Amino acid sequence: MADNNKPLYAATGKRKTAVARVRLLPGSGTITINQRGFEDYFPRETARMRILEPLQITETAAQYDVFAEVNGGGISAQADAVRHGISRALVTAAESLRGTLRKAGMLTRDPRAVERKKYGRHKARKRPQYSKR
Repeated sequence: MADNNKPLYAATGKRKTAVARVRLLPGSGTITINQRGFEDYFPRETARMRILEPLQITETAAQYDVFAEVNGGGISAQADAVRHGISRALVTAAESLRGTLRKAGMLTRDPRAVERKKYGRHKARKRPQYSKR
């Protein structure tokens, strides 16, 4: 995959329980996720838009080939993890893109995750039904 003369930029992106290992290679702009095509892995248009966002903002969509391995989480979380990984890899490729990506909120990891279930509760916060008698 990587030639000796082409630089390789790698980064990890995360969202909820999804983790994406992203590698950028200078190329024509093809995106491969888990050895599958971009459109095959993410059939939903919104997920594809989220992934392409950092490349479009920095105007580097046709400059890099993206290879990502993603596991865990659902489709939406995986798309956001790949987006986060692409953003971080772009910063390692060109430090001058940091301000643009930071302003767009692409470098911030979304810390929201599912709250754990507590004992004595039906879910994390839902209490048992109250009865007076």
